[in-house]
Amino acid sequence: MVAAPLRLEAWAAARSGLPAGTILVRTGMGPEHASRSTRIIREAQADAVALVGLGGGLGPGVKPGDVVVADEVRTADGSVSARCLSAPLLAGELRRAGLTVHVGPVVSVPRLAVGTARTELAATGAIAVDMESAQVAPGANGVPLAIIRVVVDTAEQPLGRLDLARRGIAGLRTMMTFGPVLERWAAAVGPRQVLLAEPRAFCAGVERAIEVVERALELHGAPVYVRKQIVHNSHVVADLASRGAVFVEELDEVPPGATVVFSAHGVAPAVWDQAGDRSLSVIDATCPLVEKVHAEARRFTARGDTVLLIGHAGHEEVDGTLGEAPGKIKLVESPADVAHLEVDDPQRVTYLMQTTLAVDEAEEVVDALRGRFPAVVGPGSADICYATSNRQNAIRRVADEADVVLVVGSQNSANSRRLVDVTEREGVPAYLVGDVGEVEMSWLAGADTVGISAGASAPPTLVDELTQALSGLGHTTVGVRSVGAETISFHLPKELRRSVR
Repeated sequence: MVAAPLRLEAWAAARSGLPAGTILVRTGMGPEHASRSTRIIREAQADAVALVGLGGGLGPGVKPGDVVVADEVRTADGSVSARCLSAPLLAGELRRAGLTVHVGPVVSVPRLAVGTARTELAATGAIAVDMESAQVAPGANGVPLAIIRVVVDTAEQPLGRLDLARRGIAGLRTMMTFGPVLERWAAAVGPRQVLLAEPRAFCAGVERAIEVVERALELHGAPVYVRKQIVHNSHVVADLASRGAVFVEELDEVPPGATVVFSAHGVAPAVWDQAGDRSLSVIDATCPLVEKVHAEARRFTARGDTVLLIGHAGHEEVDGTLGEAPGKIKLVESPADVAHLEVDDPQRVTYLMQTTLAVDEAEEVVDALRGRFPAVVGPGSADICYATSNRQNAIRRVADEADVVLVVGSQNSANSRRLVDVTEREGVPAYLVGDVGEVEMSWLAGADTVGISAGASAPPTLVDELTQALSGLGHTTVGVRSVGAETISFHLPKELRRSVR
């Protein structure tokens, strides 16, 4: 069911391309009329209810022409009339349709809010105001609910006679784009099971790297410079940047004598040399498991071996390892690369691995190396880190039962991308998403069981937000498929340990 307050709003909704079978209801303007429509909405027993229309903007940055998707609906006294948990999913779809979208509370008032009334409502944290949502919401009677308003005025840009028609027409035109989005939302509505892979999200190396930057900011104050992303996650980087971390690509962007943190992915010796030349105070956040691979590269090349590094070109961890012995370490990305390798002595060949590879794909390369160089040897212990292996094993368990799997992580996160690869190799569709707003609801249509994991650099809160949004599409049960808990932790770098005391 789609509800709209006024005749023109209902007209726009009807011409937006709503899915077949949609019931369209006009509620009338204001709380009194909207309250009367509640019974009609409840008795229709719709699978989902959406209220669409025009509204006023309250929040900072909310401008005429923007779209507000309510995550909760409040009455004028501040009480919560309803929560719209699938709001982030709807907002993502609307943004992909080219609209500027805000998600937050919408407050319903008994009469038009103007002047100081707008300021007072904005102070409550609401980002938009209307006169119907709080009265209509109870009619949903527990089924998925969506509230979408197109902003036509704000306190800074109130409606006048001249722009009343212009903004109103523009708002109605925006409403006429909602139909396909609401169709995808309705198709995704229904009961489902969510399966969480365990372990998921932050690993010990990532937690340590983030803590390094946080402690450096506490001890030295802002700015603290960080070479490259401290870990490959845009949310983590944005959060640390908001607290005073300055992320740079290369050290020539750092003022001489400043404090700089090297990322969890490690750096080549040449970068250390450059830091020394610029008199930088370095705090090394390299993951200890990455440093293990660096140490192996130094040891094996020092004894005369040709080292074959299995990994992906351009990844920071790979660049750092290659830099330990330029010319003595060769990168191998796939089994096909093995046929073209040339080494000085086939009897003195060692392989190492990037720590975030997919285990099964890495083994295919190792098998090819053994076929070409029978004397090849590997490291004394596995290079692919425990966190990468655990997350891959856990997502396989989830994939055994899931119709679709969502992996939370940034596009430049190698371990997150490998989780997608592993799932697809199990024959299950999988998608890498930065956060809940990147989930396309067409992926969820017909998916009774949705699996969720997160790369080792993704904050666990992002998984919580995704799980909550899915629960807004219908009754949801949440289960866990675990391969065991992780208890490993790493000490802070010596520079910070001394300071902690």
